[in-house]
Amino acid sequence: MTADDTNRVTDQSSEAVELTEPTESSAAVVESDGEQDDAKEPVAPSAGRIDKRLWRGVRRNVGAILVAAALLISAGVAAGLYYYQYRPDQQTNTDATDVALNAAKNGTVALLSYSPDTLDKDFANAKANLTGDFLSYYTQFTEQIVTPAAKEKQVKTTASVVRAAVSEMQADSAVVLVFVNQVTTSKENPDGAFAASSVKVSMEKIDGRWMIDAFDPV
Repeated sequence: MTADDTNRVTDQSSEAVELTEPTESSAAVVESDGEQDDAKEPVAPSAGRIDKRLWRGVRRNVGAILVAAALLISAGVAAGLYYYQYRPDQQTNTDATDVALNAAKNGTVALLSYSPDTLDKDFANAKANLTGDFLSYYTQFTEQIVTPAAKEKQVKTTASVVRAAVSEMQADSAVVLVFVNQVTTSKENPDGAFAASSVKVSMEKIDGRWMIDAFDPV
Protein backbone atom coordinates (compact mmCIF):
# COMPACT_ATOMS: atom_id res chain seq x y z
CA MET A 1 0.00 0.00 0.00
CA THR A 2 1.44 3.34 -0.94
CA ALA A 3 1.44 6.49 1.11
CA ASP A 4 -1.29 7.99 -1.05
CA ASP A 5 -3.53 4.98 -0.41
CA THR A 6 -2.96 5.31 3.34
CA ASN A 7 -3.91 8.97 3.37
CA ARG A 8 -7.07 8.23 1.31
CA VAL A 9 -8.25 5.60 3.86
CA THR A 10 -7.60 7.95 6.77
CA ASP A 11 -9.67 10.72 5.17
CA GLN A 12 -12.61 8.35 4.54
CA SER A 13 -12.48 7.14 8.17
CA SER A 14 -12.58 10.70 9.50
CA GLU A 15 -15.51 11.52 7.23
CA ALA A 16 -17.31 8.44 8.56
CA VAL A 17 -16.67 9.59 12.14
CA GLU A 18 -18.02 13.06 11.35
CA LEU A 19 -21.19 11.60 9.89
CA THR A 20 -21.91 9.65 13.05
CA GLU A 21 -21.69 12.73 15.30
CA PRO A 22 -24.92 14.70 15.77
CA THR A 23 -25.21 17.74 13.60
CA GLU A 24 -27.03 20.98 14.49
CA SER A 25 -29.93 20.04 12.25
CA SER A 26 -30.27 16.62 13.77
CA ALA A 27 -30.14 18.16 17.27
CA ALA A 28 -32.88 20.54 16.25
CA VAL A 29 -34.95 17.59 15.08
CA VAL A 30 -34.43 15.84 18.40
CA GLU A 31 -35.42 18.97 20.32
CA SER A 32 -38.43 19.36 18.09
CA ASP A 33 -39.47 15.77 18.76
CA GLY A 34 -39.04 16.36 22.45
CA GLU A 35 -41.37 19.34 22.31
CA GLN A 36 -43.99 17.28 20.51
CA ASP A 37 -43.75 14.62 23.21
CA ASP A 38 -44.13 17.27 25.86
CA ALA A 39 -47.14 18.69 24.01
CA LYS A 40 -48.89 15.38 24.40
CA GLU A 41 -48.78 15.67 28.20
CA PRO A 42 -51.76 17.33 30.00
CA VAL A 43 -51.39 21.10 30.18
CA ALA A 44 -52.37 22.80 33.43
CA PRO A 45 -55.21 25.32 32.93
CA SER A 46 -54.05 28.87 32.71
CA ALA A 47 -55.29 31.70 34.92
CA GLY A 48 -57.39 33.00 32.03
CA ARG A 49 -59.21 29.69 31.65
CA ILE A 50 -59.88 29.51 35.40
CA ASP A 51 -61.33 33.02 35.31
CA LYS A 52 -63.66 32.06 32.46
CA ARG A 53 -64.93 29.02 34.30
CA LEU A 54 -65.44 31.06 37.45
CA TRP A 55 -67.27 33.72 35.45
CA ARG A 56 -69.57 31.09 33.98
CA GLY A 57 -70.30 29.87 37.50
CA VAL A 58 -70.94 33.41 38.69
CA ARG A 59 -73.31 33.98 35.81
CA ARG A 60 -75.20 30.82 36.73
CA ASN A 61 -75.36 32.00 40.36
CA VAL A 62 -76.43 35.46 39.30
CA GLY A 63 -79.27 33.85 37.35
CA ALA A 64 -80.37 31.97 40.44
CA ILE A 65 -80.14 35.17 42.52
CA LEU A 66 -82.22 37.07 39.99
CA VAL A 67 -84.87 34.34 40.02
CA ALA A 68 -84.97 34.46 43.83
CA ALA A 69 -85.22 38.25 43.73
CA ALA A 70 -88.05 38.03 41.21
CA LEU A 71 -89.89 35.64 43.50
CA LEU A 72 -89.44 38.01 46.43
CA ILE A 73 -90.69 40.91 44.34
CA SER A 74 -93.67 38.82 43.26
CA ALA A 75 -94.39 38.05 46.90
CA GLY A 76 -94.19 41.77 47.70
CA VAL A 77 -96.54 42.61 44.84
CA ALA A 78 -98.94 39.91 46.00
CA ALA A 79 -98.86 41.34 49.52
CA GLY A 80 -99.51 44.82 48.13
CA LEU A 81 -102.42 43.58 46.05
CA TYR A 82 -103.84 41.79 49.08
CA TYR A 83 -103.62 44.91 51.24
CA TYR A 84 -104.91 47.43 48.69
CA GLN A 85 -107.41 45.28 46.78
CA TYR A 86 -108.37 42.05 48.48
CA ARG A 87 -108.40 43.39 52.06
CA PRO A 88 -110.85 46.20 51.18
CA ASP A 89 -113.03 43.55 49.51
CA GLN A 90 -113.05 41.68 52.80
CA GLN A 91 -114.04 44.90 54.53
CA THR A 92 -117.01 45.26 52.15
CA ASN A 93 -118.27 41.69 52.38
CA THR A 94 -121.69 40.71 53.68
CA ASP A 95 -120.80 41.07 57.35
CA ALA A 96 -119.29 44.52 56.87
CA THR A 97 -122.30 45.60 54.81
CA ASP A 98 -124.65 44.44 57.55
CA VAL A 99 -122.76 46.51 60.13
CA ALA A 100 -123.09 49.67 58.00
CA LEU A 101 -126.74 48.90 57.26
CA ASN A 102 -127.64 48.45 60.94
CA ALA A 103 -125.78 51.62 61.88
CA ALA A 104 -127.78 53.59 59.30
CA LYS A 105 -131.09 52.13 60.50
CA ASN A 106 -130.38 52.75 64.18
CA GLY A 107 -129.08 56.24 63.50
CA THR A 108 -132.15 57.12 61.47
CA VAL A 109 -134.52 55.99 64.22
CA ALA A 110 -132.52 58.00 66.77
CA LEU A 111 -132.61 61.12 64.59
CA LEU A 112 -136.37 61.06 64.01
CA SER A 113 -137.57 59.94 67.44
CA TYR A 114 -137.89 62.25 70.43
CA SER A 115 -140.27 63.13 73.25
CA PRO A 116 -140.79 66.48 75.03
CA ASP A 117 -140.04 64.85 78.38
CA THR A 118 -136.67 63.40 77.32
CA LEU A 119 -135.40 65.85 74.72
CA ASP A 120 -131.86 66.21 76.06
CA LYS A 121 -131.39 62.44 76.30
CA ASP A 122 -132.96 61.82 72.89
CA PHE A 123 -130.85 64.44 71.14
CA ALA A 124 -127.67 63.23 72.83
CA ASN A 125 -128.45 59.69 71.67
CA ALA A 126 -128.96 60.94 68.11
CA LYS A 127 -125.76 63.00 68.08
CA ALA A 128 -123.76 59.94 69.15
CA ASN A 129 -124.46 58.56 65.66
CA LEU A 130 -123.44 61.67 63.71
CA THR A 131 -120.19 63.21 62.48
CA GLY A 132 -118.78 66.14 60.54
CA ASP A 133 -120.86 69.05 59.28
CA PHE A 134 -124.08 67.15 59.71
CA LEU A 135 -123.43 66.83 63.44
CA SER A 136 -122.96 70.60 63.66
CA TYR A 137 -126.14 71.21 61.66
CA TYR A 138 -128.22 68.81 63.75
CA THR A 139 -127.00 70.33 67.00
CA GLN A 140 -127.94 73.85 65.89
CA PHE A 141 -131.28 72.73 64.40
CA THR A 142 -132.44 70.85 67.48
CA GLU A 143 -131.39 73.59 69.90
CA GLN A 144 -132.89 76.52 68.00
CA ILE A 145 -135.99 75.01 66.35
CA VAL A 146 -136.98 71.54 67.54
CA THR A 147 -136.55 72.02 71.30
CA PRO A 148 -138.71 75.17 71.64
CA ALA A 149 -141.47 73.74 69.41
CA ALA A 150 -141.44 70.31 71.05
CA LYS A 151 -141.76 71.80 74.53
CA GLU A 152 -144.39 74.34 73.61
CA LYS A 153 -146.63 72.01 71.58
CA GLN A 154 -145.68 68.76 73.31
CA VAL A 155 -144.52 67.21 70.05
CA LYS A 156 -143.57 63.56 70.17
CA THR A 157 -142.32 61.57 67.19
CA THR A 158 -141.72 57.85 66.87
CA ALA A 159 -139.90 56.49 63.82
CA SER A 160 -139.48 52.93 62.56
CA VAL A 161 -137.53 51.59 59.59
CA VAL A 162 -139.66 49.60 57.19
CA ARG A 163 -136.87 48.65 54.77
CA ALA A 164 -133.29 49.58 54.12
CA ALA A 165 -130.66 48.66 51.55
CA VAL A 166 -127.05 49.57 50.89
CA SER A 167 -126.70 51.33 47.54
CA GLU A 168 -122.98 52.10 47.73
CA MET A 169 -120.28 50.39 49.78
CA GLN A 170 -116.60 51.14 50.25
CA ALA A 171 -114.13 50.22 52.95
CA ASP A 172 -114.65 53.52 54.82
CA SER A 173 -117.87 54.91 53.36
CA ALA A 174 -121.35 53.80 52.42
CA VAL A 175 -124.71 55.08 51.24
CA VAL A 176 -127.87 53.46 52.58
CA LEU A 177 -131.41 54.02 51.32
CA VAL A 178 -133.83 53.89 54.26
CA PHE A 179 -137.64 53.76 54.11
CA VAL A 180 -139.20 55.18 57.27
CA ASN A 181 -142.63 55.30 58.87
CA GLN A 182 -143.12 58.11 61.37
CA VAL A 183 -145.95 58.87 63.76
CA THR A 184 -146.16 62.37 65.30
CA THR A 185 -148.46 63.45 68.13
CA SER A 186 -148.96 66.89 69.69
CA LYS A 187 -151.41 68.98 71.68
CA GLU A 188 -153.10 69.95 68.47
CA ASN A 189 -153.26 66.39 67.15
CA PRO A 190 -153.28 63.87 69.99
CA ASP A 191 -154.40 61.08 67.69
CA GLY A 192 -151.20 61.46 65.73
CA ALA A 193 -150.24 61.91 62.10
CA PHE A 194 -148.66 59.20 60.01
CA ALA A 195 -145.97 59.88 57.40
CA ALA A 196 -143.92 57.61 55.17
CA SER A 197 -140.69 58.82 53.69
CA SER A 198 -137.39 57.66 52.24
CA VAL A 199 -133.96 58.98 53.13
CA LYS A 200 -130.51 58.61 51.62
CA VAL A 201 -128.17 58.14 54.56
CA SER A 202 -124.46 58.72 53.90
CA MET A 203 -122.13 56.87 56.25
CA GLU A 204 -118.49 57.29 57.17
CA LYS A 205 -116.39 54.81 59.12
CA ILE A 206 -114.47 56.54 61.91
CA ASP A 207 -112.28 54.61 64.35
CA GLY A 208 -114.01 51.39 63.34
CA ARG A 209 -117.54 52.79 63.85
CA TRP A 210 -120.07 53.77 61.18
CA MET A 211 -121.34 57.35 61.59
CA ILE A 212 -123.91 59.39 59.65
CA ASP A 213 -122.40 62.36 57.84
CA ALA A 214 -125.37 63.28 55.60
CA PHE A 215 -129.15 62.77 55.78
CA ASP A 216 -131.06 63.66 52.60
CA PRO A 217 -134.77 62.99 51.91
CA VAL A 218 -135.43 61.46 48.48
